[in-house]
Amino acid sequence: MPRSAFSRRRFLMTSAGVALAPAMSGFVRPAFSQSPLTVGFIYVGPRDDFGYNQAHAEGAAAVKAIDGVTVIEEENVAETQDVQQTMESMINFDGATLLFPTSFGYFNPHILTVAPKYPDVRFEHAGGLWNDTMPSNIGSYFGYIGMGQYLNGITAGHATKSKKIGFVAAKPIPQVLLNINSFLLGARAVDPTITCQVIFTGEWSMAVKEAEATNALADAGADVITCHVDGPKVVIQTAASRGANVCGYHANQSELAPDLYLTGAEWNWATVYTDMVNKTLAGEAIPNFVRGGLAQNFIKMSPLGPANSDAARAQFEATKAEIMAGDFAVIRGPLTDNKGNTVAAEGQNFLETDVALESMDYLVDGVIGSTS
Repeated sequence: MPRSAFSRRRFLMTSAGVALAPAMSGFVRPAFSQSPLTVGFIYVGPRDDFGYNQAHAEGAAAVKAIDGVTVIEEENVAETQDVQQTMESMINFDGATLLFPTSFGYFNPHILTVAPKYPDVRFEHAGGLWNDTMPSNIGSYFGYIGMGQYLNGITAGHATKSKKIGFVAAKPIPQVLLNINSFLLGARAVDPTITCQVIFTGEWSMAVKEAEATNALADAGADVITCHVDGPKVVIQTAASRGANVCGYHANQSELAPDLYLTGAEWNWATVYTDMVNKTLAGEAIPNFVRGGLAQNFIKMSPLGPANSDAARAQFEATKAEIMAGDFAVIRGPLTDNKGNTVAAEGQNFLETDVALESMDYLVDGVIGSTS
């Protein structure tokens, strides 16, 4: 563990640190801080996980290149009281005034607990739904990566021979459900008879469960597999070992299965982070609710792999161009969930910008699995 991370953790874990923290809540930048801006990034897992945390760390690396900015990072911070301690020590010990606690479970209650104590510190969270009843120094940012999973689905629809595709998912939260539904609907844009089986592991990162789920999907006949877990490495490698084509998520995993990797939905957090940091340096306000997609360069797609047919490439590129043009809807009626309930009536479309999608609680018809 880097000495700075060790010092920060020890700072609030010692009795002296705990005693000092309340007295320092009216934060004054420490004399040892020489940069105009110190920015903190907090990750729930390792920064080299080929996935969620790596994507955020790549964004942090872009921030490091900005003049006048000091970046501090801490990895493997649990979605518990630990993240509150880390946030407070970054503020009080390192002088951070802009924080990016990146994991979904950091938002409620942890950011909502710490932010009111430090009104002059900005807390930016990936995926949390900020509303105007919350402290104004909290922000929510995210990307329309469901569109990326829809494009993944198009390549899967062309590649599958069994007409069965698979999805390994961590938890049935709205962002994950949207990705599962988008993957299936992308595949059904190729062939409406395709089904997608989903297995929830219950954990953001649990290698054994991810391997078991991937093998179970392959055993059930899925010949294209993707995922929404923090580190897709195990899913990608296990699926490839079973001869299944794979679609990536979070970051580019093509090197893990070069012959079977179709494409992947990737975050491009450098766009978001550099913009927010530059606004902060310029004294400009950051909106409390920030979203963007392919057109805004918030997300990107991995290069198409060699397993894609010419037909797959053509439909992928044509659909990507439609999405880039705007007003594209993955969830469009008539559409029912996999329990037979109407989720979009005839003529009803939910554009990627529709905030209702961020409260999704269903799996669409054609997805085999349950949210409970």
